[in-house]
Amino acid sequence: MSDLGRLVAGRYRLVERVGRGGMGTVWRAEDEVLGRHVAVKKLHVPPHLQDDEIRKLYERTRREARSAARITHPNVIVVHDVVDDEGLPCIVMEYIPSVTLSDVLKRQGALPVGEVARIGRIMAAALRAAHAAGVLHRDVKPANVLLGNDGRIVLTDFGIAVESGTPSLTRTGELLGSIQYLAPERLRTGIAEPGPACDLWSLGATLYQAVEGRHPFQRDTPIETAYAIAAETYEPPRNAGDLAPVIDGLLVKEPARRMAADEAERLLDAATGAGAVTGTCAEAGTAPVERPTGPERVATPATAPTATPVAATAAPARGGGRRGSRTALWCASAAVVAAVTGGVLLWPEDGAASTTPQASPSGPVTHSPDPNPSPPPPLPAGYHLQKAGQGFSVPVPDGWRRKNVPGGEIAYLDPTGRVGLRVDVVEFAGSDPLQHWHDTEEAQTRRDNPGYERVRMGPTTFRGRPAGYWEFTFNGQLREYRAVEIAFSGTDGTQYVVYLSAPNAQWTTYRPVFDTAVKGIRLRG
Repeated sequence: MSDLGRLVAGRYRLVERVGRGGMGTVWRAEDEVLGRHVAVKKLHVPPHLQDDEIRKLYERTRREARSAARITHPNVIVVHDVVDDEGLPCIVMEYIPSVTLSDVLKRQGALPVGEVARIGRIMAAALRAAHAAGVLHRDVKPANVLLGNDGRIVLTDFGIAVESGTPSLTRTGELLGSIQYLAPERLRTGIAEPGPACDLWSLGATLYQAVEGRHPFQRDTPIETAYAIAAETYEPPRNAGDLAPVIDGLLVKEPARRMAADEAERLLDAATGAGAVTGTCAEAGTAPVERPTGPERVATPATAPTATPVAATAAPARGGGRRGSRTALWCASAAVVAAVTGGVLLWPEDGAASTTPQASPSGPVTHSPDPNPSPPPPLPAGYHLQKAGQGFSVPVPDGWRRKNVPGGEIAYLDPTGRVGLRVDVVEFAGSDPLQHWHDTEEAQTRRDNPGYERVRMGPTTFRGRPAGYWEFTFNGQLREYRAVEIAFSGTDGTQYVVYLSAPNAQWTTYRPVFDTAVKGIRLRG
C-alpha cells in the first residue's frame, strides 16, 4: 500500500485501491486540477519481459487507450487520459461507485433471466459502439462489467488488454485470468488479429455464466478449459429461457457464423420487454420518401409529379427473370405510387426465418433445418391475416394500410408511412436468390444508395427449405434506415419474398413485425 497518497503525473492523488487483477491495479484518485474523483489503472509489468516487449506493451497501451477514448456511449467507460508514472503507463478513467457483475455472481449466484437480458443488452450496445469506432475490447467478462450504485451499467477496461496472440497472453499472465472468456479462434495457432466476433463470443460466455451460475466450459485446469473452448460442446443452459437463442448464437465456435452484436441486442431487448418507439408521427404525410434504390429501389420525393428522373436511375436485373422483365413497369410507376403512399416505397429485402440467425456482420446466416415443420403459430394479439396472393397469406399489424405496387407486389404501411412490410411472389434470375443478390442487386443498391452497409447476407432455411437472407442499412433523405428480406421457395417451386424497412433508430420496435410475418406465413404448398 506504499502508493497510497502518491501524486501521479503531478495531478492525480491516489486515495484508495479499489481493484487488482492480472494486468494492473485500479485506484480511486483525486484529480487535483479539476477537483473530481477518477479511476487510475497502473499496469503491472511481469519481470521476465524483455526491454523490447516492455516498449511494445507501453506503446500498445497508449495507442489503444487513446482509441477507446474516442468511443462516446453512456455504457462505455470514459477514458480521460494516458499518463506516465515513473516510466509506467497509467490509464485515467471516470470513477463509478459500483460493484462488478463478477462480485454479484460470486455473492448471489445465477441472476434472473430478465436482469441478465437487461445487462446483456447494454453490453451488446456498448460493444457495437466500440466496434463502430474501430476498438476491440478483447477482455469481455463479468469482472469488467460495472453495476453502478445509481443503476448505470458500464463496460470497462476498453483498450488496455494486450494483443490477442497466445504467446503474448501467456507472457503477461492474461491467459490464466481470462481464459474462460477467450473465443475459440484466439486459442488456435496461426490466427490473425482478432475481430469483433471475439468480443461477441465473450459476451455469450458472460451471459451463460450470469444466468446459469457457472461457465459453459469450466474444467479443472486452464489447459483443459482452453481445450474445451476450442473443441468441445457445452451443456445447454437450463435456466436461460428466452436467452437461450442468444447464447447459442454467440457461442458458435466459427467466428464467421457467430451472431452479430445488433442481432444479439435486438433479441436481448425483446427478452427484457423493452423497445419503446423513439420516433414521432409529426412528419407523417410530409416527409420525402426514404428507401433503397436500384432495379426496384427508387428514390424520389413524395410529391414527384413524373417518373422521368426515376427511370433514369434504374437498371434491369441480370438473367431474364420476371423481376428483370417488370423493372420498366416498376420504374415508370414508382413516382406516382410514392405520391399516393406518402411514405416508404418498398421492395423485397431479406429477413429472418423461423429460428434465430447466427451470423457475423459479413458472414452467412444459418438456421436449424426443420424436416417436419409444424403449422404456423396462432396470430398474436394486434395482428390479422392478409391475403397477399393466390394461396399466400401473411400476418399484418392492425391499422396498417394496404397498397398495391405495380408488378404484383403488395405493401402494408404503418400509420406514419415510414415503416412498411412488403410481400411478393417472384421469380429471380435463376433459382438462387443469394447469387442474384451478389451478382446484381447489392452492387446496384450500393451504387444508388448513399451510406449503404451490408449487415449480413447468407443462406438460411425456411421451414426446412433453403432460403436467402439479406439485411442492410442505408441513408434516407431524413434518417438512416434498415431493411431485411427473406426469399424462399414453396414445395411447388413458387418463390416468395418478405421484406421490411424501418428507421434504424426504431428497428428494435419494428423488427418483430417482420419476424411475426415470416413465422405466420400461410402457403399454398
